[in-house]
Amino acid sequence: MFEFSLDGTEGEARAGTLMLPHGVVKTPCFMPVGTRGAVRGLHPAEVEAAGAQILLGNTYHLHLRPGEDVVAAFGGLHDFTTWQKPILTDSGGFQVFSLAALRKLDEDGVEFVSHVDGSMRRLTPERAMEIQWALAADIAMAFDHLAPGKSPHDETRDAMERTLRWLARCRQRHEELSAGATTRQTLWPIVQGGIYDDLRQASLAGILAQGPWTGVAIGGLSVGEAKPAMHAVLEQLATELPRDRPRYLMGVGFPDDLIEGIARGVDLFDCVAATRNGRHGSAWTADGRVNVRGSGLRLETGPLDPDCDCECCTRFSRGYLRHLFVAEEQLGARLVSIHNIRFLIRLADSSRERILDGSFAAWAAQWRSRYFAKGNAP
Repeated sequence: MFEFSLDGTEGEARAGTLMLPHGVVKTPCFMPVGTRGAVRGLHPAEVEAAGAQILLGNTYHLHLRPGEDVVAAFGGLHDFTTWQKPILTDSGGFQVFSLAALRKLDEDGVEFVSHVDGSMRRLTPERAMEIQWALAADIAMAFDHLAPGKSPHDETRDAMERTLRWLARCRQRHEELSAGATTRQTLWPIVQGGIYDDLRQASLAGILAQGPWTGVAIGGLSVGEAKPAMHAVLEQLATELPRDRPRYLMGVGFPDDLIEGIARGVDLFDCVAATRNGRHGSAWTADGRVNVRGSGLRLETGPLDPDCDCECCTRFSRGYLRHLFVAEEQLGARLVSIHNIRFLIRLADSSRERILDGSFAAWAAQWRSRYFAKGNAP
């Protein structure tokens, strides 16, 4: 039910197949983010048409509204949302720890103030498992303590060690919930340790000592550190992570991040940037970012991205898209969001093809050269 096989490799880059209860995921793969049970502004059919194989649901937001009890009453996220392909839920850790002024941390868990109604809530490793079990995603993530990207070594070590202690509690509660149940869900741990090699090694060693696991996530990156530092962490972990398990880089998903992550052995990505940028008129193309609001597009009759096969690019002109944003028509945000999601999915699919035919490294070098040619910041 939770099998993973490698279909091909080139250097550290990997092409694989992940079997989950609700379907097959071909990797490398980008997961669109359905924060509150929906990819922002888009119909599930549009997300599926863009090529999405798996979605991410946000435990923190779904717990606050509508509540996991409501989702469970509908039979879980798949039936509640009508998305019948695989779903992964995060643990809520990132959202809770981003509320630094509104939360209190102790060894048992985190107490925080709901941004929805101001009520006091408490999230522990056990509660994170119970909530995700009620949501009934294919993959549940362990509850972790995320240290900010530029935290000093001692603070990062404390967070990493607490994450390992919480992992043991997550596993115990998840096994209790799973015992005798017909619903199938797997639990993945999260490697923490910031940008410090010794802490990442200790985190991974502690995770593997508590294994086996059907997959391993890499957390605590793209949270303020420089991109070369993130790349260095991925390079270190690439040779140490279990080769026969999928690797998920959490919360990372700009176009160049996919290329660099895939080159360093990452299989799965997620990020809200595709739809967030789309809503603000920022589109990704092979030639870099396009500001759809720009006056220079006013009379452009060509597609947003001539290389793209999405509904936005095959039907509408750049000039029309700019008009939609200037006129504040919601269609514009939807179309560019669809394009950005499709762009990342196509990028992952192309990477897979190149890995399988042995040309990934050369193709990735050409991709970088074109993407950054007009001054896009890496």
